[in-house]
Amino acid sequence: MEFIKSTEIKSLSNPGVVSRQLLNPDNSTSTRVTITEVHLEPRASQPRHTHDSSEQIWYALKGTGKLLLENDTEKPFEAGDVVRFADKDVHGLHNGGDEEFIYVSITAPPIHFGYAYQKEK
Repeated sequence: MEFIKSTEIKSLSNPGVVSRQLLNPDNSTSTRVTITEVHLEPRASQPRHTHDSSEQIWYALKGTGKLLLENDTEKPFEAGDVVRFADKDVHGLHNGGDEEFIYVSITAPPIHFGYAYQKEK
């Protein structure tokens, strides 16, 4: 069993975005998943990107946003929605709302997301 205290969870950040690394290669021996809790301030974005060999599932907990998809397409994404991105699917998120947007991301196999963020807390 692994137990991770809330005080031991590190956060990674970019302007307007904080990603709490709930379960990742730095605090777990899991070879199956990374779990993150992502917070976007109003009007903040995560740019379109892909993961070559991992799929992701996002579960929106709070707020209203738009998924940024392939070919400059967008799709509404709001609290209660779930989306799955296969390997190499283009994805990103824009919080166009007036409140914080929060979602949980499950990535399999695990990824260490430090490369994608400017700061670690």
